[in-house]
This record gives sequence, C-alpha cells and structure tokens, in this order.
Amino acid sequence: MALALPVLLSSCGSSATTTQEAAVSTPSVLVEDAWVRATTGAEDTTMTAAFMSLTNPGNTDIKLTSAASPVAGLVQLHEMAAKDGKMVMQEKPGGITVPATSHTHLSPGGDHVMLMGLKQALKPGDEVPLTLTFSDNTTHDLTVPVKSFTEEQEHYHPTTK
Repeated sequence: MALALPVLLSSCGSSATTTQEAAVSTPSVLVEDAWVRATTGAEDTTMTAAFMSLTNPGNTDIKLTSAASPVAGLVQLHEMAAKDGKMVMQEKPGGITVPATSHTHLSPGGDHVMLMGLKQALKPGDEVPLTLTFSDNTTHDLTVPVKSFTEEQEHYHPTTK
C-alpha cells in the first residue's frame, strides 16, 4: 500500500497538469474561410477588404480589436451602418464581438477588415499576410488568398440613385 500511494498520487498530479495544459492550449477564436477581395477591376484600387468566419468555442465573449497587414498603409475594422437613410461603411467602434460559444461572419455588406492605402494591386491567386489581434491578447498570423468578387457594386460600394 505504501508503495502504491506515491504512484497513485503522481497519477493524480499528472492528470491535473494535463487538464490545465489542455485548457491553456485551447484556441480562443478559430479563423476559417478567410479571403481578400481582389482589386483588379475594382472602381477604387487603393483599398480592399478581408472577410472570414470567426468561431469562439469559449464561454466568454472575445472581440477582434485590430488587424494589420504589410500590404496596406492602414487597416481598420469596419461595419456597414445606416446613416441618413443610406448604408455607409465606417470604422466599427470597440471592435467586432465574437460571442461565447458562437460565431461571427465578416462578409461583404457587413463587418469586415478594411485594408486601405494598398501598396500593390491584388489579383486573384495572390496571398496577403494578415495579423488579427483579439481582446484576450491572442493574435492570429494568417496568409489569406485573394479572390475575385463580382458583386462589388451591389454589396460593397453602395451607390446613390
């Protein structure tokens, strides 16, 4: 019995450490299906946007607080909002919330990562480095594919008539 007790206790300690390590290594926000709109054929080739799905498996809301990319002079988190009866694109105050145990989609016509002051044209097939920073102090370094976006006039740059 005296011999079995240390082995039993070490097993319990080992199990607790493994559980703690698993909790620490659980990703805070999962990023999927990220893509950047190509500038070829766009009305304004000095800016574009990145879109993606963000999933939060945790029990606490997390915010996407900022983003950065070496291909742009300025990167902001944007939303589409109604202003004076029109839809306008504007910086989203406070960041983009990814609710606990849920997801948020960054999509054309909705919340998105805006890349402005582009240093180069972006054509389908190119890849863009993008770093996302979250409120839980985690970051995601991504390499995001550039894709065509054919519904630009209808959803991305609203026109007035």
